[in-house]
Amino acid sequence: MTTTFTVSASWFRRLLLLLMFSGISLVAQAQTSESSAAAPDTVQGWKRGGVGTLNFSQVSLSNWAPGGQSSLSLLAIGNAFLHYRRGQNTFDTSLDVVYGSLKAGKAKIRKSDDRLEFNAKYGRQFTKVLYYAAQANVKTQLTPTYAVDKPDSLLSRFFAPAFILASLGIDYKPNDQLSVFLSPVTGKFTVVADQTLADAGAFGVDAAARDAAGRPIRGTGQQFRQELGAYLNVKYRRPIWENITFQSKLDLFSNYLHNPSNVDVNWENLISFKVNKFISSSITTTLVYDDDVLVPVDRNEDGTPDSRGRRIQFKETLGIGLTYRF
Repeated sequence: MTTTFTVSASWFRRLLLLLMFSGISLVAQAQTSESSAAAPDTVQGWKRGGVGTLNFSQVSLSNWAPGGQSSLSLLAIGNAFLHYRRGQNTFDTSLDVVYGSLKAGKAKIRKSDDRLEFNAKYGRQFTKVLYYAAQANVKTQLTPTYAVDKPDSLLSRFFAPAFILASLGIDYKPNDQLSVFLSPVTGKFTVVADQTLADAGAFGVDAAARDAAGRPIRGTGQQFRQELGAYLNVKYRRPIWENITFQSKLDLFSNYLHNPSNVDVNWENLISFKVNKFISSSITTTLVYDDDVLVPVDRNEDGTPDSRGRRIQFKETLGIGLTYRF
């Protein structure tokens, strides 16, 4: 389920203050809770692992008086990581893949979720808890997405868009549960590999130029946008109770050259519940705000988007299913 909210500038500033306060609280908690904090990473050599989850839900109705629709939904989630340490040098990579589909009633099967994210980080330790670090992050999707009311209307596809971050900075890692990476020099790159979407100015790139009659000139839309700014990445993972784990990842980016006060936000949270070795459930939320990305807006509230505007994007997913760890 994806929901959009209207937000004022003052409300958004309060939200950012809340996010920063939450991050500071997590750091303080990690430093002061010595009895529950994990030890710093000291194991030499390779460490690898991952998890795959298949969540599903099904509703079947027959002669059901209150009405409704039979439905079937599937959500596949995969995560794999590699960690390497040799002396004071560390290298980490991770790959996250999410793909979901939904069939409601007699309608065709539609995509409900689609995400592909790759991370790589090199660090060199220079104090007990601080590292010089270089980090790269790529986010995109696997398959095309089309509008519900216009099946031939393309909304996005693989590398349209793709968001790429390349950063140099300092990584604060007091233990295996917390990482606070601050980069004063970060390049953010937006790729829109589909020319039709680029001509429409999707995902913050410049739209196609227009001729004397005001018609867009095909093939002139910007497919690559670059930004330079500051970047903060906070990762936190901690068991809450037995078989219940909380994970959070917060990304903040400020463009030095264009409206630096309008901070891009990507905040992901996951609470996972382990039932047994093979069955688990999870709750995930994702909050996104990008001042350069316009989303469909239904201003007259008739159920059909009639314009585009800047909005906080929010997604929540609840699932229960099969899990395999390796």
